[in-house]
Amino acid sequence: MRKFFLATIFFTGPLIFSSCTTDDDFAIPELAITREIHMETNTDLDALLGAFYQSKKDLVTFDQDLVIEAFVVSSDEAGNFYKVLVVQDKPENPTAGIAVQINQVSYFESFDFGRKIYLKLKGLSMSEKNGVVALGLANGKQIDQIPRARIQDHIIRTAETSGIIPLKVKAAEFHDRLENLYVQLRDVQFSRFHTDLDNPFTYASEDNDEYDGERLVESCVGDFPFILSTSTYADFKAFRLPQTSGKINGILTRDYYDKFFTVYLNGPADVVFDDEARCDPKSLDCGLASKEGRKILFSEEFTGTNNKPVSGNGWTNYIQEGSRGWEVFTATGTNASLGKSARVRPSGSGDHLTISWLITPQIAFDAHSGAVFNFKTSTSFANNSIMEVLFSNDWDGTVENLHRANWKNLTAAYIARKTDFFGDWISSGHVDLSCAEGAGFVAFRYTGNDTPHYNGIYELDDIYITAD
Repeated sequence: MRKFFLATIFFTGPLIFSSCTTDDDFAIPELAITREIHMETNTDLDALLGAFYQSKKDLVTFDQDLVIEAFVVSSDEAGNFYKVLVVQDKPENPTAGIAVQINQVSYFESFDFGRKIYLKLKGLSMSEKNGVVALGLANGKQIDQIPRARIQDHIIRTAETSGIIPLKVKAAEFHDRLENLYVQLRDVQFSRFHTDLDNPFTYASEDNDEYDGERLVESCVGDFPFILSTSTYADFKAFRLPQTSGKINGILTRDYYDKFFTVYLNGPADVVFDDEARCDPKSLDCGLASKEGRKILFSEEFTGTNNKPVSGNGWTNYIQEGSRGWEVFTATGTNASLGKSARVRPSGSGDHLTISWLITPQIAFDAHSGAVFNFKTSTSFANNSIMEVLFSNDWDGTVENLHRANWKNLTAAYIARKTDFFGDWISSGHVDLSCAEGAGFVAFRYTGNDTPHYNGIYELDDIYITAD
């Protein structure tokens, strides 16, 4: 849990800790406004959160008459938010947001999207709830909801509404200070695994959707994928996922268990997929073969020096972004290597983006029949990092022209996933390459970075390309 200490520039007195319990439900308060309300503010949300992220306390209760201005960016009208009112400091280019815990349903009728409000902080507490900064009443070291009878004491509704301009971000840029902001991710689509033409997934009504439906969203422009979460209580949970591409607007937050960043919609209209085309990568899929070939065209079991780059045997070990490439390693224990293996490990690098390629020498597939490709992968907690296996028959072998070549996904190959046990080495299966034309290269490409969410380790070994 992040710690919290508020600098003395905000307070003239000591912090007072208190606890409370949630009152019973009451009718929605009458909030009709006949004139504009203006209150003097004496601090702002960005300053409060700035102090929060440098703090050393679990929870603070405000004992001074602090007033901040904020704008509502969440809505519970479609049922995807429940008793959480998300606000941010500005309608455009926001820098701070917070999740206000309130014991009120259908709050959109009072605090609608874009509504300017004032938050009177005296008697409220700030801490972290499910991984994001929250405001409410203290109950020990936890944050509870503001009871309905006290909402009007702390949340002042004005007559002003503003057009909220979503903050354009990339998934690779997700970080704590973007939490609780209304963001937009462009040039994205739902994963092809969720949008099969014959049976596309719903937002949150599949058999394994217990609390939230979690759907993988991919980038069309090289950004990281991310998870879109939808409550199984949302009105639109049974809507089919759109199969096209475009942009998504929503609240950036954390999943319930604080394991990864995720985006929540206010409603299905926040998905604006107005591009009829998809951007699925090209693929080469010859299916799976029944067995390996008898002749070895290429093999690798990695015999280099531990913690040194993979080299020799015709490999191209190329770092496209960052500082970490494929290295040889040996490990024992639960996640043991297969003798010596290869891995990419961005943790500790400080890299904002890690893209590393390991490419075989050119293989003369056109000179052989029945080509079959085998390899094994494992992860040390993949998180949201990615490994792909690609094929190209028009690359000239120089890194300068790597991106001018056409690289196709070998979709029949199984690659270890974050849902697989991290100690297992998993076979790709006998990947049939008999439909590969000409001479070509096979590449392993890793994408991640040095953050807890994308710094997973991928491991590789027992690579064989055979033919009849």
